[in-house]
Order: sequence, then C-alpha cells, then structure tokens
Amino acid sequence: MAARGPAALVALPGQVLAWSVTSQETLRDLLADPRVSKDPRQHWPAYTSGEISEDWPLHLWVSVQNMFTAYGSDHRRLRSLVSKAFTPRRVEAMRPGIEKITEQLLDALDAAEQPVDLREGYAYPVPIEVICQLFGVEAEARPKLRTVVDGIFNTAITPEAAQANAVKLYEIIHELVASKRENPGDDLASGLIAVREDDGTKLEEAELVDTLILVISAGYETTVNLLDQAITALLTHPEQLAAVRAGTSSWADVIEETLRWQAPVANLPLRYAVEDIEIGDGVVIGKGEAILAAYAAAGRDKAIHGVTADQFDVTRADKTHLAFGHGAHYCLGSPLARMEAEIALPALFARFPEMELAVAPDELKPSRSFISNGHESLPVRLK
Repeated sequence: MAARGPAALVALPGQVLAWSVTSQETLRDLLADPRVSKDPRQHWPAYTSGEISEDWPLHLWVSVQNMFTAYGSDHRRLRSLVSKAFTPRRVEAMRPGIEKITEQLLDALDAAEQPVDLREGYAYPVPIEVICQLFGVEAEARPKLRTVVDGIFNTAITPEAAQANAVKLYEIIHELVASKRENPGDDLASGLIAVREDDGTKLEEAELVDTLILVISAGYETTVNLLDQAITALLTHPEQLAAVRAGTSSWADVIEETLRWQAPVANLPLRYAVEDIEIGDGVVIGKGEAILAAYAAAGRDKAIHGVTADQFDVTRADKTHLAFGHGAHYCLGSPLARMEAEIALPALFARFPEMELAVAPDELKPSRSFISNGHESLPVRLK
C-alpha cells in the first residue's frame, strides 16, 4: 500500500471504504489536524445515515462513547477526567507489583513442560494481571474479560459473533461498575467512578462504561503484542540480543525499535475528515470520508528510515514511530506499557539465557486481525 502513495483507499469488512494512511509524515500531520475527527456521530455520514449497521464487525470500534471517539472540547473534557484517575504516581506505584507478577510467571515457566507458548504463558498474563489489578477486576472475572477483549481485536469474526461478544463485554463492565460502586477500592475503576471536574461534572454512565472498555482493552492487548514481538525479534536476531547483554545496546533500544518495526496496533479504525483535506500527490480525502491510521506501515516508512526500514536494528539512530499515536489522542497508557516491557523483557532473558524458538520463524502464525499485530502462539524452548 505504501507504494501507492501517502494514502490508499482500502475496503474494510463489509466493503466499508477508508483511506489507509501509510506515510509517517502524513499520518503525523493528520493525527494532529483539527480537521480530522474521531466522532462518527458528528463527522461520518455513513454512520449517521444508518449505512453502518449494528452488525458491522467493527461497530464497537466506532460506536463507543469515550475519549477514543470524542472530538474537540468533548475529547478534552473526557481525557481530563480520565487523566485524573490515571496519574503517573498511580502508574509508578505498579512497579513492585509488575516485578512480582513477572517473577511468579517465570517460576511457573521454569516448572512447565517444554516447549512452552510464551505468548500464552508470559506475554499475555503480564499485562492482563497488571491491568486487572489496576482496575480492581476480581480473579474470577478475568478469564471472561480476556475472552471478550480478544473478540474485539479479532477482525476475522462474523457479524453475529461480534454482536454477541459486544453484549457480553457490556455485561462484564456493568457488573464491574456495580461492584465498585458498592465496594469502592484503591483502583482505577473506583477512581473513574469518583472523579470529578473542578466544576463538579463527572463521566456520564455510558461514558464511564465505554471508558472502562477502552482503557482495559487497550491497556493489555497492545502490551501483549509488544512483548510478543520483542521476544520474537531478539530470538531471531541473536547478534542484537548479544549486544543488549553486553550493554552496547539498551532494553529501551529494544522496546523502541520493536514499536517501530512491529507496531502492536497495526491499523487503528477510524477517523473522519471534517472537511476536504489535500495530503499531497493530488490525493484529497473528502469531507466525511473515513481514515485508517496504518501505524505498522508508518513505522516502516522508507522516507524516514531508509532502505533498511523493514529490518529490526536496535542500533538504529532514528527509531521514530507512531505506535502510541500522536496529538490529542496520544495513548495515555504508554508509560505503563513501556514500564511493563522494561521489567518483563530483561527478567525473561536473564532467567532463560539460552532459550530458542521451538519452530522456524516462518512457521509463526500472525494473529487473525488487521488491528492487533502479534502471533497466535510463540512456542519456545527454555534453557
């Protein structure tokens, strides 16, 4: 698609058309452009006219009412409220807990029969445990929550399954809200229920539920893929792993290069042109047309990263990427995701210094999603 120019018209499920923006410079400009909205109720005629029906497999991605789909002052209000609960202090306070979680998981892997699936046994449970502790999700609800969040990111899902999955998701989140209202704790869900603006305003019920859906689902699926892809990259580039172990490259280098080389969210739906926007090469995104942020392609942009853009290289001087977005919608959870990776990756490679893939690299199967960028499994022999 990148060969077609800064943006290419693509067909999403149901033959819904959108502009896939693959140029890093163009995407960065659009993400910060006030002429680009995330609110379909205001700026996507296909949605307001009913052309986008509730059985569209990606409906939940555009119908939720939270800061993910808000625009302008409405977005600023919602982000301000969420930021009050999602403070740097609260995130940093998670560090000892993350270290404990990783240690327990490494002990379990050490005792497991070989080979092990590191996506299932490590990349998944680290962020799931972190996000569930952060939001006070009870242990018995966690398997159900994981199942429905997996369904959100599965873009091969049928319309019927997508609708059923959305119903189940809302049931789980409504149960969480009711539980936290009855028994509030020192967790983010309780914080979001209690948070107020200076003028006394708070999240409306629909906004509260949909905000919890956003921060819980985005809070772990992306980190799962970051860990999955970083582990895969190092196991398939042993000379670079050796450089990290020798201290000539850092774990921060690994994390940023992984975010560039394999963005955890490959393509993020959707944004909408508030008015006609010319993006160069004679391409005009028309008013009301949908935009797909192609983060994975932008990370591989040869105009930025040269002829080696498709190669994983922790020594790369410029690791510029848009994996966490840009502008008003920049990911609030990026510090938490980076901290989880900074703890989980060195701990894993220190515990199992000789581990290796249990299959050939080309046998790793990608996730059934054009949104989520990971593997179905990551079989490894631990040594």
